[in-house]
Amino acid sequence: MNLLLVEDDAMLADALRAGLEQLGASVDWAADAGAARTALVDHGYDAVLLDLGLPGSSGLSVLSFLRGRYDTTPVLIITARDKLSDRIAGLDAGADDYIVKPFQPDELYARLRAVLRRSQGRVSPVLSHADVALDPAKRLVTRDGKPVQVSTHEFLTLMLLLERQGRVTTREQLEEAVYGSSGTIESNTIAVYVHQLRRKLGEKLIGTVHGYGYRIGGPQP
Repeated sequence: MNLLLVEDDAMLADALRAGLEQLGASVDWAADAGAARTALVDHGYDAVLLDLGLPGSSGLSVLSFLRGRYDTTPVLIITARDKLSDRIAGLDAGADDYIVKPFQPDELYARLRAVLRRSQGRVSPVLSHADVALDPAKRLVTRDGKPVQVSTHEFLTLMLLLERQGRVTTREQLEEAVYGSSGTIESNTIAVYVHQLRRKLGEKLIGTVHGYGYRIGGPQP
């Protein structure tokens, strides 16, 4: 999960990045509107966490820039502005949700998961295929209703494959989801995680698409 955090408070940004990275996210930080616009042009993100009170230009200008490009990336506004008129302005400008500082990290994470689900066309917070289910909020994997112990890296690998169910996920995409970057780990590391998941959850759960990557669901290669 690749996120853009637009926040001018460096201490708060560091705290939010640390918490989000513990959940397996890769987080880029922009401290002002100009840096945010550049990042949005140069990169694709799964979601944007956007402060409104930025130096030089409001976060609403970033939101307007994003939607003006017909970019539907989910945007969660995080701001100290708690007036009803501010919330309405943010939502009407194209934000997907709005949370007022100070907030509890768990609420932020829950709201982020919700906007991501909506953007993916999902209603249930639980990802599932056949008898395997993964609950991102509880960090729980089950098979036939029984908990299965998986490592953090195995959990993140499985989550991305389930989120992209029916589509091929490349090794590079899995490396990005698990480590926040690609090309910096051993070439067989992802294959090891896939092997462990097959051992714990069934050999047929994850298919190998030779020359491309892995897939859960869809036609057999």
